[in-house]
Amino acid sequence: MVGAPDVVKPSDKVEAYSPHVNGNPIFTISDEIGSPDSGFTMASMNSNGDLKSPGSPPDKKITEADAEKQPLSGKKEERWWNTLMQVAVPFFIAGCGTIGAGLVLGSVRNWEVFQVVKAIFVLVPSLSGLKGNLDMCLASRLSTQANLGNMVSPREVISMVVGNISLVQVQAIVAATVVSMFAVIVNTIVDKAFNGDYVLLLIASAIFTATTTCFVLDFVMVMVIFGSQKFKVNPDNVATPLAASIGDIVSNSVLAVTAQYMFEQIKVSLWQPIALLCVYYSLLPIWVFIVWKNKYTKTVLTTGWTPVISALFISGIGGIVLDQAVEQYQGYEVFQPIVNGIGGNLVCVQSSRLATNLHQTAIPGVLPENTRIIEWPWKTLFYGTTASKVARMLLILAVCGQIIFMVVADFVYQGFVSLQFAFGITYVLCSLIQVMVLLYLSYILIHFMWKKKKDPDNAAIPYLTALGDLLGSVFLGLAFVILSLFGLEYGNNVPN
Repeated sequence: MVGAPDVVKPSDKVEAYSPHVNGNPIFTISDEIGSPDSGFTMASMNSNGDLKSPGSPPDKKITEADAEKQPLSGKKEERWWNTLMQVAVPFFIAGCGTIGAGLVLGSVRNWEVFQVVKAIFVLVPSLSGLKGNLDMCLASRLSTQANLGNMVSPREVISMVVGNISLVQVQAIVAATVVSMFAVIVNTIVDKAFNGDYVLLLIASAIFTATTTCFVLDFVMVMVIFGSQKFKVNPDNVATPLAASIGDIVSNSVLAVTAQYMFEQIKVSLWQPIALLCVYYSLLPIWVFIVWKNKYTKTVLTTGWTPVISALFISGIGGIVLDQAVEQYQGYEVFQPIVNGIGGNLVCVQSSRLATNLHQTAIPGVLPENTRIIEWPWKTLFYGTTASKVARMLLILAVCGQIIFMVVADFVYQGFVSLQFAFGITYVLCSLIQVMVLLYLSYILIHFMWKKKKDPDNAAIPYLTALGDLLGSVFLGLAFVILSLFGLEYGNNVPN
């Protein structure tokens, strides 16, 4: 076989890939399982010695019409109904969590701390987004490892889990500090005054909320992924939505309770927020040491900050929109977490699947055959690419789910169904546009990062979830503005 190496290193693993093509056998070459320094994860070598995706046979062009028929993973293609069921069940469970998050925010908005320290509203989408960024990146990384068959050895699994949980704690402490300082700046500009006590309150509340919710959700994520493997379910389909199902409601609840408690304490003494900050900043070097010594997370510690920090500021802009809209439009704070959460959950499913597909079928820096970074929107959303089949399912789930979640949230919040037809149509339309934009951007962003040899499991999800928060907040705000212009505001038909 021309171009094939004469000697195979002991560390290399060679497996026959069946069936043969044109009488020539295909071989799959991969380095040691779990090696973080590998140049590529899996690639096939044809009779000419060229590296190609095992998802497409060598020397065979895939037409545009057949692109959608190619399996999304390098293994056996999932049946569409299996994918739909695996995504739909955790999606609706996650929807219940977002409804709870909206109801929590609607009930605590009148608490004293939310009335006095307006900057807390800036923290709400930022911390929810931070939780999503860190935990969904963790889910995407572990799902990829599970699909690559690397989560087999108990020792390797423990090392992988400990390293990733420690990494999330480091990122949570640093990122929460950054986003709380952003909230302080916004609060100072709005109130035209600086209060040092409120600075301690915001930083302490943000760090405690971020680290606690991430720590709990990390273990939920690990159990979900292990359970998925046991029951032969693709973890890319279920891990991120299931983890997010309790994430938003836990994040909003912990933030509200912690902020109110700290607000009461700073009236007497500042020692509690100061002590809390000292404890967390003392633990930070320990977490950094664990991550640095772990082969699975060492690289992310030094290279994974730009997406997380950038996403925080994007979500922070959404927080400013929330802060302004919650004062003018009744019910905005109830529906905003639902729109943001559902959009973020769905795009994370798609991005996790796309990242796993690239890990299985391509080498970093090289896109699969007949794959372009920028594709026509209808090809990525409806028909023409491998991503379109799942995208169609996600769009259908977005419409059906938002109708159900909207009615349930309204009924729980008002005590009866008060929705008007105009509000329902406008709400569903704005959420659908948000999901369509996110799915299209995820296709472009993940393939662009892969072309630049950046792991999309670490870099793509923070941007996508943050954009989901921003777009959801803006589109929902526009919906409320348009409805108000025609006198169709939410709740205007509710008797006093």
